[in-house]
Formats: sequence, structure tokens, C-alpha cells
Amino acid sequence: MKQIAQALFAAAVAFAAAGTADAATLDTVKQRGVLNCGANGQLPGFGLPDSQGNWTGLDVDYCRAIAATIFNDATKVKFVALTARDRFTALQTGDVDVLVRNTTWTSSRDTQLGLNATGINYYDGQGFMVRKSLKVNSALELNDAAICVQQGTTTELNLADYFRANRMRLKSVIFATLDEALKAYETSRCDAFTTDASGLYSTRLKLAKADDHVVLPEIISKEPLGPFVRHGDDQWFDIVKWVHFAMLNAEELNVNQKNLEEQMKSENPEIKRLLGTEGNFGEQLGLTKDWVYRIVKLVGNYGESFERNVGQGSPLKVARGLNALWNKGGVQYAPPIR
Repeated sequence: MKQIAQALFAAAVAFAAAGTADAATLDTVKQRGVLNCGANGQLPGFGLPDSQGNWTGLDVDYCRAIAATIFNDATKVKFVALTARDRFTALQTGDVDVLVRNTTWTSSRDTQLGLNATGINYYDGQGFMVRKSLKVNSALELNDAAICVQQGTTTELNLADYFRANRMRLKSVIFATLDEALKAYETSRCDAFTTDASGLYSTRLKLAKADDHVVLPEIISKEPLGPFVRHGDDQWFDIVKWVHFAMLNAEELNVNQKNLEEQMKSENPEIKRLLGTEGNFGEQLGLTKDWVYRIVKLVGNYGESFERNVGQGSPLKVARGLNALWNKGGVQYAPPIR
């Protein structure tokens, strides 16, 4: 707990030294010709480069969607791999324009770091993974167990809270990066490994014998994951959050990569506003009328991105669950474009 407090304080000091955000991030990005996006780099399904340096993931698609709105080119993104420990400082000091790195929205992060959370692109919760050979069926059976966990995360804090609330003894084995924590778990330095449930399914694929491990049923926290931007630039804040809302609205209105050109001819007022054939909603953001058309054409709607990266079209095969649209049993809900 003390280490986390110190890290937050150090980050706040770094932000103060750097000054507030330049209120023209969009102009800076345009002049540079590329979007600098803080990403994970170690998490399949969310942010991971392959051996050729090609990045894929749900968060990666978000970055590409932002670039698509600005440049009409989703490839104009420089992905900067960041650890949990250095991600906020990189954003505060301007090394990246936006942080899209499976980061939990909390009160302290939203108020003490000079940053703004822009929304929730994935509703998650923390869980545990163990070896099947341990014959553990519940996290409540982990009393006195050694748990591998990543440093500088809400995961570390939630772990301590859960064990304390259930009067269980905890042996935290802390590592700077997710890969280090996972490797230690795989080599039996720990009895269990904990991170967000999405991360458990992702990292499980990295294990030599994935089928020898099981994710326990308990979800011990709320982990609303989403992008962050710096304080001080409302236009940029609006752009980043509305990119997500646009992808959700596109899915809700059944506007996708396959039918996009046909939908451009639609007389549905909502679709006309979405795709820019009516109104000037993109221009209100400092973008072009066809800003959502660009997103859908070059990246896809939210559902398309979800399915190919973490859903049934991916190795993770995560159910939509809470991340389904509000009218399909989930909680993903976007304000209207009007």
C-alpha cells in the first residue's frame, strides 16, 4: 500500500513539473503526422505486437480508430509499450497523446494525476488462476497461498483487500511486469496468479500447457477499463471519448464494414447523423463530417473489434457478457450523436 501511495505521489509530482496539457493536442498530432498511443505490449487480445512488430488488440483498435478520424489512415499510430508502473508518467509528460492500456478508472486516478478517464471500453473484474493439480475450486481456499501479482496496479490493492476482508493470510510475490509475474507462476514460485479476468484468459494462452490451469469463478473487484488523456484539453478529451461512443452507436445501428457503403444511402436520421450525410457533428469535434465513416471503414464498429480480438473470432473466446450492448443484455451504452 505504501509503495502504491509513493508511486502516485511521484507521478503527481512529475505531472506538476511537466505543466498542464497543451490545449491543442489535435494540432500537435496533425503536425507530427502520427498518433503516439500508450499501449500494453504484453497482453493478447488487448495490446500485443507480433514478431514483425504488427500490433493487434481491442485497445490497439481504439488507437487506430482515433488515427482514422484524424488522418483517414488507421496505420498512422506509433504504439509505445508501457508497464503499469510508467504508463501514467508517460502520458503526463507528453511522451504519448493518449493511454489505451487496459487501465482501470478509479477516483484517485481521475483526480490526483492530472488525467481524465474518457470512458469504459471494457468492463472487467479481477480473478485468479491456479493449476488444476492443486484441486482448488474457490479463491476462498487460497488461505496462506503465495500469489503472483504485478506491481503498481489496482490488482495488487484488490488482492490485499480481498484477503483481509476474508481473514485469510496472504503471501504476495510482486513483479514489475505482467510477463515476469506470469513466468514466476509458471515456474511454481507462486500457487496462484491474479489479474483482471480478461488478462487471465489472455495470459493463459502463453503458458506451455494452458489446459493444466483453470480460472477460478470468483470476481473480486470492479475493473472498468478505458483510455486516459491529460487534463487541460477538452477538445482532445471529447475526441477520444466520442470515438468509443461512435463505435458503439455504429454497432447499435448495424453499421459495419460489410454494409457501410449501403448504409451511406440510408434515410434513417440516426444513421445519416452517424455517417455525416446530415449535420456537422464531426466538425463540432474539430474533425471531418465523415469521421465515423472513417472509423467503421478502417477499423470497424465496437462489436466487430470485440469479436476479432477477444470474442468468438479470437483464441480467447470471451463472451460479450457485460460488454454486450445495453439492448442485448450488457451495459455498453453510448450517448446519441445529434
